[in-house]
Amino acid sequence: MAPEPPLTSLRSRESSVDGDNTNDEQKKSDIEKIIRSNAIHCRLSWLWDESDSSKEARVTDEGGCKTEVIFHPYWSNGTAGIRGSQPLVGELNYWEIHVGNRVFGTSLMFGVSTKRARLHANEFTNMIGEDAQGWGLSHRGRVYHNGQSRYYCKPFQEYTVVVVGVLLDRARGHLSFFKDGHNLGIAFTGMDKIEDDLYPIVCSTAAKTAMTVGRRQRSFLDLQDRCFHAVATSLFSDGRHKGKEKEAVDRLPLPTKMKRQILSVWAS
Repeated sequence: MAPEPPLTSLRSRESSVDGDNTNDEQKKSDIEKIIRSNAIHCRLSWLWDESDSSKEARVTDEGGCKTEVIFHPYWSNGTAGIRGSQPLVGELNYWEIHVGNRVFGTSLMFGVSTKRARLHANEFTNMIGEDAQGWGLSHRGRVYHNGQSRYYCKPFQEYTVVVVGVLLDRARGHLSFFKDGHNLGIAFTGMDKIEDDLYPIVCSTAAKTAMTVGRRQRSFLDLQDRCFHAVATSLFSDGRHKGKEKEAVDRLPLPTKMKRQILSVWAS
């Protein structure tokens, strides 16, 4: 059997074995500095989008917070996916997906996609990255884009809870993944060349798989964005205005346009 062709947008992890260890470790260190830096402390609250999902994806609505999705709630005969409710903006975006212990089967996948990537298949397949519209990591340790795949990390342990982190760095053009807080390294490059909006996406072939979105952060767009975020955090982070955000913002001595922006920052 002929070897798989290399992905042009995928960093070859095997190259580190041939003397690239120092460079690889430096890049991992740089990624971890990004995660810890204040530049990516802009809180996000995007949720799973029920209107942009497979018919086999059920979003729970506990307290109005649509952060959990259950795939194939009864049995599975295909692949189901769902996208986040907001496109990813800014140079840096980081989020975490908490996966229950239903880790088994053909493929549980995590990554990003454009709106053109499909969200349902009647067969068991690695759906994220099956074409040019997605970039995904499978729980089996392979990454996929444009219908091609290659080894990226060790397979996840089956029937074991796991937290998968995703870092989209548009400034450097990198997409990286984390597993239980451990940096797995750069999976894809060239992400800065993508002109379409990108969205968080997950999918599963396994029955009754639960995935909950946790930490969500991005870098600030500019000083104005940072100021709006500071005001929104001051008003709403302690929950005292829960359900009455608009009334709280309306009391501020600010122009109407700025009030709308503060509300949109908190809802993003």
